Amino acid sequence: MRSTFTGLEVTKRGLFTQQTALQTTGHNITNANTRGYTRQVVNMVAAKPFENLGMQRSNVPGQMGQGVEVESVTRVRERFLDKQFYNENKGLGEWTVRRDTLEKLEAIVNEPSETGLRKVLDNFWNSFQELSKQPDNLETRAVVKESALALTDAFNNVAKKLNDLSNDLSDNIDVKTTEVDSTLKQIARLNGEIFRIEGLGNDANDLRDQRDVLVDDLSRVINVTVQEEGDGYTVRMGNTTLVTGQTPTDFNKALVAASYPADLNSGELYALNLSQTTYVTEYKNQLNSMAATLVSAVNDVHTKGYTMKEPATLGGNFFDPVTDPLKAAETFKVSKSITDDVENIASSTRKYLDGTVEKVVKGNNELAQQLADLKNTKFNFNGSGITKIILNGGTFDEFLRAVVSEIGVQTQEATRQSTNQKILADQLDSRRQSVSGVSLDEEMANMVKFQHAYNASARALTTFDEMLDKVINGMGVVGR
Repeated sequence: MRSTFTGLEVTKRGLFTQQTALQTTGHNITNANTRGYTRQVVNMVAAKPFENLGMQRSNVPGQMGQGVEVESVTRVRERFLDKQFYNENKGLGEWTVRRDTLEKLEAIVNEPSETGLRKVLDNFWNSFQELSKQPDNLETRAVVKESALALTDAFNNVAKKLNDLSNDLSDNIDVKTTEVDSTLKQIARLNGEIFRIEGLGNDANDLRDQRDVLVDDLSRVINVTVQEEGDGYTVRMGNTTLVTGQTPTDFNKALVAASYPADLNSGELYALNLSQTTYVTEYKNQLNSMAATLVSAVNDVHTKGYTMKEPATLGGNFFDPVTDPLKAAETFKVSKSITDDVENIASSTRKYLDGTVEKVVKGNNELAQQLADLKNTKFNFNGSGITKIILNGGTFDEFLRAVVSEIGVQTQEATRQSTNQKILADQLDSRRQSVSGVSLDEEMANMVKFQHAYNASARALTTFDEMLDKVINGMGVVGR
Protein backbone atom coordinates (compact mmCIF):
# COMPACT_ATOMS: atom_id res chain seq x y z
CA MET A 1 0.00 0.00 0.00
CA ARG A 2 1.33 3.41 -0.95
CA SER A 3 2.05 6.01 1.74
CA THR A 4 -0.61 8.68 2.06
CA PHE A 5 2.01 11.45 2.51
CA THR A 6 4.38 10.49 -0.32
CA GLY A 7 3.03 13.21 -2.59
CA LEU A 8 3.91 15.91 -0.03
CA GLU A 9 7.51 14.74 0.17
CA VAL A 10 7.87 14.50 -3.60
CA THR A 11 6.55 18.01 -4.23
CA LYS A 12 8.58 19.40 -1.33
CA ARG A 13 11.74 18.09 -2.97
CA GLY A 14 10.64 19.67 -6.21
CA LEU A 15 10.13 23.03 -4.50
CA PHE A 16 13.53 22.94 -2.83
CA THR A 17 15.32 21.82 -6.01
CA GLN A 18 13.73 24.47 -8.23
CA GLN A 19 14.39 27.07 -5.55
CA THR A 20 18.07 26.11 -5.56
CA ALA A 21 18.11 26.38 -9.36
CA LEU A 22 16.52 29.84 -9.18
CA GLN A 23 19.03 30.97 -6.57
CA THR A 24 21.94 29.70 -8.68
CA THR A 25 20.53 31.49 -11.72
CA GLY A 26 20.31 34.70 -9.71
CA HIS A 27 23.91 34.17 -8.57
CA ASN A 28 25.00 33.85 -12.20
CA ILE A 29 23.12 36.98 -13.24
CA THR A 30 24.52 39.16 -10.47
CA ASN A 31 28.07 38.00 -11.31
CA ALA A 32 27.74 38.46 -15.07
CA ASN A 33 30.37 41.23 -14.98
CA THR A 34 32.59 39.72 -12.29
CA ARG A 35 36.10 39.06 -13.61
CA GLY A 36 36.91 35.37 -13.68
CA TYR A 37 33.44 34.24 -12.65
CA THR A 38 32.43 30.85 -14.04
CA ARG A 39 28.81 30.07 -14.82
CA GLN A 40 27.32 27.57 -12.36
CA VAL A 41 24.67 24.95 -13.05
CA VAL A 42 22.52 22.83 -10.73
CA ASN A 43 22.78 19.14 -11.53
CA MET A 44 19.42 17.53 -10.81
CA VAL A 45 18.86 13.80 -10.44
CA ALA A 46 15.76 11.74 -9.74
CA ALA A 47 15.58 10.80 -6.07
CA LYS A 48 16.11 7.16 -5.20
CA PRO A 49 12.75 5.41 -5.65
CA PHE A 50 11.08 3.21 -3.05
CA GLU A 51 9.80 -0.31 -3.56
CA ASN A 52 6.10 -0.63 -2.85
CA LEU A 53 5.55 -2.12 0.57
CA GLY A 54 4.76 -5.82 0.92
CA MET A 55 5.58 -8.80 3.08
CA GLN A 56 7.65 -10.38 0.35
CA ARG A 57 7.27 -8.47 -2.90
CA SER A 58 4.61 -5.97 -3.82
CA ASN A 59 2.28 -6.86 -6.63
CA VAL A 60 2.00 -3.18 -7.54
CA PRO A 61 3.92 -2.63 -10.79
CA GLY A 62 6.97 -0.31 -10.85
CA GLN A 63 8.64 1.64 -8.07
CA MET A 64 7.49 4.71 -6.24
CA GLY A 65 9.41 7.75 -7.55
CA GLN A 66 10.50 10.22 -4.91
CA GLY A 67 10.84 13.34 -7.03
CA VAL A 68 14.03 15.30 -7.77
CA GLU A 69 17.15 16.18 -5.78
CA VAL A 70 20.15 18.46 -6.22
CA GLU A 71 23.17 16.26 -6.78
CA SER A 72 25.66 19.14 -7.04
CA VAL A 73 26.20 22.74 -8.11
CA THR A 74 29.16 22.77 -10.49
CA ARG A 75 31.07 25.23 -12.64
CA VAL A 76 30.99 25.03 -16.42
CA ARG A 77 34.73 25.07 -17.05
CA GLU A 78 36.98 23.63 -19.78
CA ARG A 79 40.46 22.95 -18.38
CA PHE A 80 41.91 22.38 -21.85
CA LEU A 81 41.10 25.97 -22.81
CA ASP A 82 42.65 27.19 -19.56
CA LYS A 83 45.93 25.46 -20.37
CA GLN A 84 45.93 26.91 -23.88
CA PHE A 85 45.27 30.36 -22.47
CA TYR A 86 48.18 30.05 -20.02
CA ASN A 87 50.53 29.22 -22.90
CA GLU A 88 49.45 32.20 -24.99
CA ASN A 89 49.22 34.59 -22.04
CA LYS A 90 52.85 34.03 -21.06
CA GLY A 91 53.87 34.87 -24.65
CA LEU A 92 51.77 38.02 -24.53
CA GLY A 93 53.44 39.13 -21.30
CA GLU A 94 56.91 38.40 -22.68
CA TRP A 95 56.56 40.20 -26.01
CA THR A 96 54.75 43.16 -24.48
CA VAL A 97 57.68 43.79 -22.13
CA ARG A 98 60.18 43.26 -24.95
CA ARG A 99 58.36 45.77 -27.14
CA ASP A 100 58.15 48.34 -24.35
CA THR A 101 61.88 48.04 -23.61
CA LEU A 102 62.90 48.32 -27.25
CA GLU A 103 60.63 51.34 -27.75
CA LYS A 104 62.36 53.00 -24.80
CA LEU A 105 65.75 52.17 -26.35
CA GLU A 106 64.60 53.75 -29.61
CA ALA A 107 63.61 56.90 -27.72
CA ILE A 108 66.98 57.00 -25.94
CA VAL A 109 69.01 56.58 -29.13
CA ASN A 110 66.66 59.05 -30.87
CA GLU A 111 67.70 58.31 -34.43
CA PRO A 112 67.22 59.43 -37.08
CA SER A 113 66.73 62.98 -35.85
CA GLU A 114 68.34 66.41 -35.79
CA THR A 115 69.15 66.09 -32.09
CA GLY A 116 70.68 62.60 -31.89
CA LEU A 117 74.21 61.24 -31.75
CA ARG A 118 74.72 61.32 -35.51
CA LYS A 119 74.09 65.06 -35.60
CA VAL A 120 76.56 65.95 -32.84
CA LEU A 121 79.09 63.51 -34.30
CA ASP A 122 78.80 65.19 -37.70
CA ASN A 123 79.21 68.60 -36.04
CA PHE A 124 82.36 67.33 -34.35
CA TRP A 125 83.96 66.16 -37.62
CA ASN A 126 82.82 69.31 -39.41
CA SER A 127 84.47 71.49 -36.76
CA PHE A 128 87.85 69.92 -37.64
CA GLN A 129 87.08 70.50 -41.31
CA GLU A 130 86.53 74.19 -40.55
CA LEU A 131 89.71 74.24 -38.47
CA SER A 132 91.66 72.92 -41.46
CA LYS A 133 90.53 76.02 -43.36
CA GLN A 134 91.65 78.44 -40.61
CA PRO A 135 94.17 76.55 -38.47
CA ASP A 136 95.42 79.69 -36.72
CA ASN A 137 91.97 81.08 -35.86
CA LEU A 138 91.11 80.91 -32.16
CA GLU A 139 87.37 81.23 -32.78
CA THR A 140 87.45 78.15 -35.01
CA ARG A 141 89.33 76.30 -32.29
CA ALA A 142 86.68 77.35 -29.76
CA VAL A 143 84.06 75.81 -32.07
CA VAL A 144 86.08 72.55 -32.05
CA LYS A 145 86.11 72.57 -28.25
CA GLU A 146 82.37 73.25 -27.98
CA SER A 147 81.58 70.56 -30.56
CA ALA A 148 83.70 68.10 -28.59
CA LEU A 149 81.93 69.02 -25.35
CA ALA A 150 78.54 68.57 -27.03
CA LEU A 151 79.66 65.16 -28.29
CA THR A 152 80.81 63.96 -24.88
CA ASP A 153 77.65 65.31 -23.26
CA ALA A 154 75.54 63.41 -25.79
CA PHE A 155 77.38 60.15 -25.10
CA ASN A 156 77.21 60.75 -21.34
CA ASN A 157 73.49 61.45 -21.52
CA VAL A 158 72.68 58.34 -23.56
CA ALA A 159 74.81 56.22 -21.20
CA LYS A 160 73.00 57.69 -18.18
CA LYS A 161 69.61 56.96 -19.72
CA LEU A 162 70.65 53.39 -20.47
CA ASN A 163 71.78 52.98 -16.86
CA ASP A 164 68.48 54.47 -15.67
CA LEU A 165 66.57 52.04 -17.89
CA SER A 166 68.60 49.15 -16.49
CA ASN A 167 67.79 50.30 -12.95
CA ASP A 168 64.10 50.63 -13.84
CA LEU A 169 64.13 47.06 -15.13
CA SER A 170 65.75 45.91 -11.87
CA ASP A 171 63.01 47.65 -9.90
CA ASN A 172 60.35 46.02 -12.07
CA ILE A 173 61.96 42.63 -11.54
CA ASP A 174 61.72 43.18 -7.78
CA VAL A 175 58.06 44.22 -8.09
CA LYS A 176 57.14 41.23 -10.25
CA THR A 177 59.03 38.86 -7.97
CA THR A 178 57.09 40.13 -4.96
CA GLU A 179 53.85 39.92 -6.95
CA VAL A 180 54.50 36.28 -7.89
CA ASP A 181 55.41 35.39 -4.30
CA SER A 182 52.17 36.94 -3.02
CA THR A 183 50.11 35.17 -5.69
CA LEU A 184 51.65 31.79 -4.86
CA LYS A 185 50.80 32.25 -1.19
CA GLN A 186 47.20 33.11 -2.07
CA ILE A 187 46.89 30.03 -4.28
CA ALA A 188 48.23 27.83 -1.48
CA ARG A 189 45.77 29.39 0.98
CA LEU A 190 42.85 28.83 -1.42
CA ASN A 191 43.99 25.23 -1.93
CA GLY A 192 43.53 24.73 1.80
CA GLU A 193 40.13 26.43 1.92
CA ILE A 194 38.82 24.49 -1.07
CA PHE A 195 40.12 21.20 0.32
CA ARG A 196 38.38 21.86 3.66
CA ILE A 197 35.04 22.91 2.15
CA GLU A 198 34.86 20.16 -0.44
CA GLY A 199 35.97 17.63 2.15
CA LEU A 200 32.67 18.36 3.92
CA GLY A 201 30.75 17.56 0.74
CA ASN A 202 30.13 21.12 -0.45
CA ASP A 203 31.05 22.80 -3.75
CA ALA A 204 33.64 25.59 -3.41
CA ASN A 205 32.85 27.10 -6.79
CA ASP A 206 33.48 30.75 -5.98
CA LEU A 207 36.79 29.98 -4.28
CA ARG A 208 37.82 27.96 -7.33
CA ASP A 209 37.06 31.00 -9.48
CA GLN A 210 39.28 33.16 -7.29
CA ARG A 211 42.08 30.63 -7.59
CA ASP A 212 41.75 30.45 -11.37
CA VAL A 213 41.92 34.24 -11.64
CA LEU A 214 45.17 34.16 -9.68
CA VAL A 215 46.59 31.53 -12.03
CA ASP A 216 45.49 33.63 -15.03
CA ASP A 217 47.41 36.60 -13.65
CA LEU A 218 50.38 34.42 -12.77
CA SER A 219 50.55 32.95 -16.29
CA ARG A 220 51.26 36.41 -17.74
CA VAL A 221 54.22 36.99 -15.40
CA ILE A 222 55.90 33.57 -15.54
CA ASN A 223 55.52 30.37 -17.50
CA VAL A 224 53.39 28.07 -15.37
CA THR A 225 51.88 24.62 -15.65
CA VAL A 226 49.01 23.66 -13.37
CA GLN A 227 48.00 20.18 -12.31
CA GLU A 228 45.00 19.57 -10.06
CA GLU A 229 45.80 17.05 -7.33
CA GLY A 230 43.77 15.77 -4.43
CA ASP A 231 44.96 18.59 -2.18
CA GLY A 232 44.57 21.36 -4.75
CA TYR A 233 46.59 22.91 -7.55
CA THR A 234 50.24 21.98 -8.00
CA VAL A 235 51.90 24.90 -9.78
CA ARG A 236 55.24 24.52 -11.56
CA MET A 237 57.58 26.81 -13.48
CA GLY A 238 59.52 24.50 -15.74
CA ASN A 239 61.00 21.90 -13.42
CA THR A 240 60.64 24.15 -10.38
CA THR A 241 57.64 23.39 -8.14
CA LEU A 242 56.11 26.59 -6.79
CA VAL A 243 53.00 25.37 -4.97
CA THR A 244 52.11 21.95 -3.60
CA GLY A 245 48.83 21.80 -1.74
CA GLN A 246 48.96 24.39 1.02
CA THR A 247 52.75 24.82 0.78
CA PRO A 248 54.10 27.65 -1.41
CA THR A 249 57.75 28.02 -2.38
CA ASP A 250 59.47 31.22 -1.28
CA PHE A 251 59.73 33.07 -4.60
CA ASN A 252 62.63 35.53 -4.36
CA LYS A 253 65.39 37.09 -6.46
CA ALA A 254 67.73 34.18 -5.73
CA LEU A 255 65.19 31.73 -7.15
CA VAL A 256 64.64 33.95 -10.19
CA ALA A 257 68.39 34.17 -10.84
CA ALA A 258 68.78 30.41 -10.48
CA SER A 259 65.78 29.66 -12.73
CA TYR A 260 66.57 32.10 -15.56
CA PRO A 261 66.59 31.12 -18.38
CA ALA A 262 66.27 27.33 -17.95
CA ASP A 263 63.00 27.13 -15.99
CA LEU A 264 61.96 30.77 -16.20
CA ASN A 265 61.76 30.96 -19.99
CA SER A 266 58.71 33.11 -20.78
CA GLY A 267 56.36 35.71 -19.34
CA GLU A 268 56.91 39.25 -18.13
CA LEU A 269 59.54 38.34 -15.54
CA TYR A 270 61.58 36.46 -18.13
CA ALA A 271 61.33 39.39 -20.55
CA LEU A 272 62.43 41.86 -17.87
CA ASN A 273 65.55 39.78 -17.20
CA LEU A 274 66.17 39.38 -20.92
CA SER A 275 65.72 43.11 -21.52
CA GLN A 276 68.21 43.97 -18.81
CA THR A 277 70.86 41.34 -19.54
CA THR A 278 70.57 41.35 -23.33
CA TYR A 279 68.93 44.41 -24.87
CA VAL A 280 70.14 47.17 -22.54
CA THR A 281 73.53 45.60 -21.86
CA GLU A 282 74.10 44.95 -25.55
CA TYR A 283 73.40 48.53 -26.57
CA LYS A 284 75.46 49.88 -23.70
CA ASN A 285 78.31 47.76 -25.03
CA GLN A 286 77.85 49.14 -28.57
CA LEU A 287 77.86 52.69 -27.23
CA ASN A 288 80.90 52.01 -25.06
CA SER A 289 82.74 50.39 -27.97
CA MET A 290 82.01 53.39 -30.17
CA ALA A 291 83.15 55.85 -27.49
CA ALA A 292 86.34 53.89 -26.72
CA THR A 293 87.22 53.62 -30.42
CA LEU A 294 86.54 57.33 -30.93
CA VAL A 295 88.76 58.30 -27.98
CA SER A 296 91.58 56.08 -29.19
CA ALA A 297 91.37 57.22 -32.83
CA VAL A 298 91.27 60.96 -32.08
CA ASN A 299 94.00 60.78 -29.42
CA ASP A 300 96.31 58.77 -31.69
CA VAL A 301 96.16 61.46 -34.36
CA HIS A 302 96.09 64.45 -32.04
CA THR A 303 99.23 63.47 -30.14
CA LYS A 304 101.24 63.49 -33.40
CA GLY A 305 100.64 67.16 -34.19
CA TYR A 306 101.72 70.48 -32.76
CA THR A 307 99.71 73.01 -30.78
CA MET A 308 99.94 76.78 -31.15
CA LYS A 309 102.28 77.02 -28.18
CA GLU A 310 105.91 78.09 -28.51
CA PRO A 311 108.36 76.54 -28.50
CA ALA A 312 106.81 73.79 -30.63
CA THR A 313 104.80 71.44 -28.40
CA LEU A 314 103.21 68.14 -29.36
CA GLY A 315 99.52 67.90 -28.63
CA GLY A 316 98.39 65.80 -25.70
CA ASN A 317 95.30 63.61 -25.48
CA PHE A 318 92.26 65.33 -26.92
CA PHE A 319 89.96 63.14 -24.80
CA ASP A 320 90.67 61.58 -21.43
CA PRO A 321 91.94 58.03 -22.03
CA VAL A 322 89.48 55.19 -21.39
CA THR A 323 90.25 53.27 -18.20
CA ASP A 324 87.24 50.96 -18.22
CA PRO A 325 85.89 49.91 -21.65
CA LEU A 326 82.53 48.99 -20.08
CA LYS A 327 82.11 52.59 -18.89
CA ALA A 328 83.64 54.39 -21.85
CA ALA A 329 80.48 56.27 -22.82
CA GLU A 330 79.59 57.51 -19.33
CA THR A 331 83.20 58.61 -18.62
CA PHE A 332 83.73 60.12 -22.09
CA LYS A 333 85.31 63.50 -21.47
CA VAL A 334 87.32 66.22 -23.23
CA SER A 335 90.75 66.56 -21.63
CA LYS A 336 91.25 69.45 -19.22
CA SER A 337 94.10 70.92 -21.27
CA ILE A 338 91.75 71.44 -24.22
CA THR A 339 88.90 72.91 -22.18
CA ASP A 340 91.31 75.26 -20.35
CA ASP A 341 93.09 76.57 -23.46
CA VAL A 342 92.04 76.01 -27.07
CA GLU A 343 95.62 76.77 -28.19
CA ASN A 344 96.40 73.23 -26.97
CA ILE A 345 94.38 71.84 -29.87
CA ALA A 346 96.91 70.44 -32.37
CA SER A 347 96.36 71.23 -36.05
CA SER A 348 99.86 71.41 -37.59
CA THR A 349 102.40 68.73 -38.46
CA ARG A 350 105.20 71.16 -39.37
CA LYS A 351 107.71 73.21 -37.39
CA TYR A 352 110.75 75.32 -38.19
CA LEU A 353 113.85 76.54 -36.40
CA ASP A 354 113.86 80.22 -35.51
CA GLY A 355 117.38 80.68 -34.24
CA THR A 356 117.57 78.17 -31.46
CA VAL A 357 113.82 77.98 -30.90
CA GLU A 358 111.55 75.45 -32.65
CA LYS A 359 108.38 77.09 -33.74
CA VAL A 360 105.16 75.72 -35.23
CA VAL A 361 104.00 76.51 -38.73
CA LYS A 362 100.63 77.79 -37.50
CA GLY A 363 99.14 78.00 -40.94
CA ASN A 364 99.70 74.31 -41.56
CA ASN A 365 96.43 72.32 -41.52
CA GLU A 366 97.63 68.78 -42.17
CA LEU A 367 96.75 67.41 -38.73
CA ALA A 368 93.37 69.15 -38.63
CA GLN A 369 92.61 67.55 -42.00
CA GLN A 370 93.69 64.13 -40.69
CA LEU A 371 91.31 64.52 -37.77
CA ALA A 372 88.48 65.53 -40.10
CA ASP A 373 89.27 62.52 -42.31
CA LEU A 374 88.59 60.17 -39.37
CA LYS A 375 84.93 60.60 -40.27
CA ASN A 376 85.38 58.38 -43.32
CA THR A 377 87.96 56.00 -41.84
CA LYS A 378 86.98 52.39 -41.11
CA PHE A 379 87.80 51.08 -37.63
CA ASN A 380 87.96 47.81 -35.76
CA PHE A 381 85.39 48.37 -33.02
CA ASN A 382 86.44 45.18 -31.25
CA GLY A 383 89.51 47.00 -30.07
CA SER A 384 87.79 47.95 -26.81
CA GLY A 385 87.54 44.28 -25.81
CA ILE A 386 83.73 44.19 -25.98
CA THR A 387 82.29 41.12 -27.66
CA LYS A 388 79.28 40.86 -29.95
CA ILE A 389 79.87 44.04 -31.91
CA ILE A 390 77.06 44.84 -34.35
CA LEU A 391 79.39 46.11 -37.08
CA ASN A 392 83.14 45.73 -37.40
CA GLY A 393 85.33 47.34 -40.04
CA GLY A 394 83.11 50.38 -40.71
CA THR A 395 83.06 54.12 -40.17
CA PHE A 396 81.57 55.72 -37.07
CA ASP A 397 78.50 56.76 -39.03
CA GLU A 398 78.05 53.26 -40.46
CA PHE A 399 78.46 51.75 -36.99
CA LEU A 400 75.84 54.06 -35.48
CA ARG A 401 73.44 53.38 -38.35
CA ALA A 402 73.90 49.64 -37.84
CA VAL A 403 73.04 50.02 -34.15
CA VAL A 404 69.95 52.09 -34.94
CA SER A 405 68.86 49.65 -37.65
CA GLU A 406 69.13 46.67 -35.33
CA ILE A 407 67.04 48.40 -32.66
CA GLY A 408 64.47 49.25 -35.31
CA VAL A 409 64.28 45.69 -36.64
CA GLN A 410 64.03 44.20 -33.15
CA THR A 411 61.32 46.70 -32.16
CA GLN A 412 59.36 45.91 -35.31
CA GLU A 413 59.59 42.18 -34.59
CA ALA A 414 58.57 42.64 -30.94
CA THR A 415 55.60 44.79 -32.01
CA ARG A 416 54.51 42.14 -34.52
CA GLN A 417 54.87 39.33 -32.00
CA SER A 418 53.02 41.19 -29.23
CA THR A 419 50.17 42.01 -31.62
CA ASN A 420 49.88 38.38 -32.68
CA GLN A 421 50.01 37.15 -29.09
CA LYS A 422 47.31 39.64 -28.10
CA ILE A 423 45.05 38.27 -30.83
CA LEU A 424 45.70 34.65 -29.79
CA ALA A 425 45.18 35.35 -26.09
CA ASP A 426 41.98 37.31 -26.75
CA GLN A 427 40.64 34.56 -29.00
CA LEU A 428 41.25 31.90 -26.36
CA ASP A 429 39.75 34.08 -23.65
CA SER A 430 36.67 34.59 -25.86
CA ARG A 431 36.40 30.84 -26.32
CA ARG A 432 36.63 30.39 -22.56
CA GLN A 433 33.94 33.00 -22.05
CA SER A 434 31.69 31.30 -24.59
CA VAL A 435 31.89 28.20 -22.40
CA SER A 436 32.20 29.61 -18.90
CA GLY A 437 30.81 33.11 -19.17
CA VAL A 438 27.33 34.18 -18.17
CA SER A 439 24.81 34.81 -20.95
CA LEU A 440 22.05 37.01 -19.57
CA ASP A 441 19.62 35.86 -22.26
CA GLU A 442 20.26 32.23 -21.39
CA GLU A 443 19.96 32.87 -17.66
CA MET A 444 16.67 34.75 -18.09
CA ALA A 445 15.32 31.82 -20.10
CA ASN A 446 16.45 29.46 -17.34
CA MET A 447 14.82 31.66 -14.74
CA VAL A 448 11.47 31.44 -16.49
CA LYS A 449 11.86 27.66 -16.82
CA PHE A 450 12.73 27.16 -13.16
CA GLN A 451 10.02 29.59 -12.05
CA HIS A 452 7.36 27.60 -13.93
CA ALA A 453 8.70 24.37 -12.45
CA TYR A 454 8.60 25.91 -8.96
CA ASN A 455 5.03 27.14 -9.47
CA ALA A 456 3.98 23.74 -10.77
CA SER A 457 5.52 22.02 -7.73
CA ALA A 458 3.75 24.48 -5.47
CA ARG A 459 0.46 23.77 -7.23
CA ALA A 460 1.04 20.04 -6.90
CA LEU A 461 1.75 20.52 -3.20
CA THR A 462 -1.53 22.42 -2.83
CA THR A 463 -3.36 19.62 -4.59
CA PHE A 464 -1.91 16.98 -2.31
CA ASP A 465 -2.76 19.17 0.68
CA GLU A 466 -6.38 19.39 -0.45
CA MET A 467 -6.49 15.61 -0.96
CA LEU A 468 -5.14 15.00 2.53
CA ASP A 469 -7.56 17.51 3.98
CA LYS A 470 -10.38 15.54 2.40
CA VAL A 471 -9.06 12.26 3.77
CA ILE A 472 -8.45 13.57 7.24
CA ASN A 473 -11.38 15.87 7.74
CA GLY A 474 -13.96 14.71 5.21
CA MET A 475 -13.89 10.94 5.30
CA GLY A 476 -15.58 8.76 7.93
CA VAL A 477 -18.10 11.37 9.00
CA VAL A 478 -21.20 9.58 7.58
CA GLY A 479 -23.46 8.30 10.36
CA ARG A 480 -21.96 10.42 13.08
